[in-house]
Amino acid sequence: MSTAAPTPAQPVEPKPAATVLLVRDAPDGGLEVFLQRRVAGMAFAGGMTVFPGGGVSPDDVPDPARWRGPEPARFGTAFGLPEPQAAALVTPAVRETFEECGVLLASRPGAEPGPDGLAAHRRDDLVGRHATLPALLAEHDLELRADLLVPWARWITPPRNPKRYDTAFLVARLPEGQVADDATTEAVEARWWTPAAALAGYGAGDVALMPPTLHTLQDLGRHGSAAAVLDAAVHREIEPITPEVRREGKVVTITLPGDPDWRYEEART
Repeated sequence: MSTAAPTPAQPVEPKPAATVLLVRDAPDGGLEVFLQRRVAGMAFAGGMTVFPGGGVSPDDVPDPARWRGPEPARFGTAFGLPEPQAAALVTPAVRETFEECGVLLASRPGAEPGPDGLAAHRRDDLVGRHATLPALLAEHDLELRADLLVPWARWITPPRNPKRYDTAFLVARLPEGQVADDATTEAVEARWWTPAAALAGYGAGDVALMPPTLHTLQDLGRHGSAAAVLDAAVHREIEPITPEVRREGKVVTITLPGDPDWRYEEART
């Protein structure tokens, strides 16, 4: 009697998420990007150094009356996503940046973002899910500044992973007068890095980076200023990236489709 081969498990459907590459010009010249080292015990990316960001919430539905900048369709075209899904990615990009580092990409109509957009306790309300970003914007007469966010990349977790994300990477310049901080319970450290310093820390084994973060820092390191990064972002053609994973013994090797020279290796028990 023959036994049928087991049916491979269906891949987990990736959850939509958004990550923001928050950049600024370093005080002594050059480019800096804001990075956070996540708490080691977290279920996803524990101990890793990452950009601010997170998953899409059901409440992340933008109010068209509170939206300033390119129409959602422009983001959809850039990321290769339907317009409603693209619009729903811009809102968590703004929300997570405010929740995780206190930077608010929103402003009053006709004004530019400043340090007084929302009080600190409203940040706590968002973190505790006692309020939604669209509701807070309406309450304080603020507009979501989609024009401050530029699509950069789209990464999709490999099919075999038990936790999967379809993540839109967007770049934004730190608004004048605002300060990115480390007041988040999700990170044990948060500060500005030059891409070169972060990559050197990774090479020395002092900074743990996931493949998307490593690849993005390598890309950012090719630019000498925040303006140069934003200009490059405008001209990028975004193709979804799903890393390819191969395990040989205890060594896991990750490569990227269409880029045979790029490799990421790590030892696992």
